[in-house]
Amino acid sequence: MKLRKVMIIGVGNVGSTTAYTLINRGICEEIVLVDINKERTYGHAQDLLDAAAYRQNMIKVSLRESTDCADIDIAIITVTSGLAQKSRAEELAGTSKIVATIVPDMMKNGFKGIFLVATNPCDAITYQVWQLSGVPRHRVIGTGVWLDTVRLRRLLGEQMDIGPQSIDAFIVGEHGDSQFPVWSHSSVYGINLNHVEKNRIDFNDIGSKAKNKGFEIAKFKHCTEYGIASTITEICQHIFTNSHRALALSCILNGEYGYKDVAIGVPAILDQHGIKKIIELDFSDNEKQLFKNSVEIIKGYIAHIK
Repeated sequence: MKLRKVMIIGVGNVGSTTAYTLINRGICEEIVLVDINKERTYGHAQDLLDAAAYRQNMIKVSLRESTDCADIDIAIITVTSGLAQKSRAEELAGTSKIVATIVPDMMKNGFKGIFLVATNPCDAITYQVWQLSGVPRHRVIGTGVWLDTVRLRRLLGEQMDIGPQSIDAFIVGEHGDSQFPVWSHSSVYGINLNHVEKNRIDFNDIGSKAKNKGFEIAKFKHCTEYGIASTITEICQHIFTNSHRALALSCILNGEYGYKDVAIGVPAILDQHGIKKIIELDFSDNEKQLFKNSVEIIKGYIAHIK
């Protein structure tokens, strides 16, 4: 059996929590940690090995440089510029410089796996990784709006007193202010939400709360890691299990929805090779305009990447 290997590049709050979540779910056989802070990363590795010792399966936690990547199946990018509380433009400038020093060297050293981008601004960085790597677009995935979608389902579930897994509602667009819920395609067991709960739920309020939930969490604890770590782990699981599950992910468009050369959150089917297929929804006229606005915002960020 081929051992499944995941590399986490950037072992801060998100990276270390992702490693812990991967261990608890038994998703892979080796987790490789990469970070410029060697002492902290060594400490994380030893702590994680203690957690792995409770698993029935053998899980190795190792430390490497990002260039030691030829045998890696999924490379998770969670690096941060340290400017997360500043403007998105400043955050992009800092993070894109870090990514530009990592990805080309990984390709020169034989990386053949899938890039999974969780750093922000997610869509612009996902596009940058695709451009720098030169790999087919199905092998570059951003976490995009999947966590936002899960938050939307959780909030709807709380209002409707139903488990979020039973709700088929999701968000598309930018992982940012221009994202929006696709209410025209949101349902519970095939019944559109507008018909089920139109008199009891303020859908605009729910959508706004889902969009801003990350900022709310950060306001109280100054970071977010559990939700995004679970998002990353779920994506890895669906890749490794060849699940053909559809999630709302940041994908490189090449004509889908009428757009090209942009990464944006849309429903996509995952398989062992990455993105198997992008699902094209029949948006309402208003949703088409919202999506266009989101595309233009992301392209604006992409244009600022040096």
